[in-house]
Amino acid sequence: MLPGPHRLTDPDAFRAASRQGRRAGSPTVVTHLLLPLEQQVLGTSGSGTTPARAGFVVSKAVGSSVVRNRVKRRLRHVVRGRVGALPPGALLVVRAQSASAEASYADLAADLDRCLARVTGGTEEAS
Repeated sequence: MLPGPHRLTDPDAFRAASRQGRRAGSPTVVTHLLLPLEQQVLGTSGSGTTPARAGFVVSKAVGSSVVRNRVKRRLRHVVRGRVGALPPGALLVVRAQSASAEASYADLAADLDRCLARVTGGTEEAS
């Protein structure tokens, strides 16, 4: 389970991260990362004093409710170990692709690591 302070629950922050954040994709996940400096430029409420927060999007295209919940649990567990490495105040949205339903935990973790490396390293895909 992702600790409470690291959960992204505010719909406006969720939307801002999804629309204006740096994006990187893989066969199983797409990540959107909005850094605190970018939040200040956009006028959203991001500060360096709050911990990095993460939210998840797992649509019905992934599968049945059982499959979606399994994917969401796996992604939360993977992100839990990596959210502390993100800058304070950063907003991360992880969107599961339909291929995530058949992916193993190791595949999800590897794809998420690859995407996080791209969005935090400054090499971003076109948003």
